[in-house]
Amino acid sequence: MVMTWLENVIFKDQKIENERLELTDKNSLYYLSTGLTLRNCTVVLKVPAGRLIIKQAQFIDCTFEVKQELKNHQFWVAASLKGCRFKGKLTGCDFGYWPEYGSDPWFQHGTIEDCDFTEASLDACRIMGSDPAAIRFPKWPCFTILDPIERAAELRSVKWPGRYGSVVVDELHTHPPRTRALTEHAPTIAKRFDTTPEELRATIEKFDCIIY
Repeated sequence: MVMTWLENVIFKDQKIENERLELTDKNSLYYLSTGLTLRNCTVVLKVPAGRLIIKQAQFIDCTFEVKQELKNHQFWVAASLKGCRFKGKLTGCDFGYWPEYGSDPWFQHGTIEDCDFTEASLDACRIMGSDPAAIRFPKWPCFTILDPIERAAELRSVKWPGRYGSVVVDELHTHPPRTRALTEHAPTIAKRFDTTPEELRATIEKFDCIIY
């Protein structure tokens, strides 16, 4: 068996403005770490979640271009994001303030404010402990459930198509208490839970707590 050693690429204790950072080398492990502030930068991501570590970095008015699907990347909750824009496909990612996520101190510093996901495709992504009113979410075929825990009983009051009701809606109350918004991708959901985007939308349209 051939062992491949990853090269650590570390950004920390510096301020970077108006630059383009290409985090695309499959043989590198990227750290965006403490003391790092990026302002008006473009960050190009083309690595899996396991190759991108974010620890207490600050991003202001930055653009994230996700060139390959970023799956289950939870380190966004260790980042401060203000006025940022996201492009590309993200699945199972959480953003915002969720200090209970881990015992490490950097999870105390996650925030998200005035960010724009309208050019992104999100599926099973959540906003944690932050005001979703300050977020621009992607439009249909994505849809976003606001305050899913508080509205869980209301959302269970109707029959959802396929298995989406029994698998997702009936379990909304089990999300972490800080969950303020949940964004799904209708075509992905439809395929997974034996329904169609059109059937989902017909039910979604009944609720003012869902934006699409």
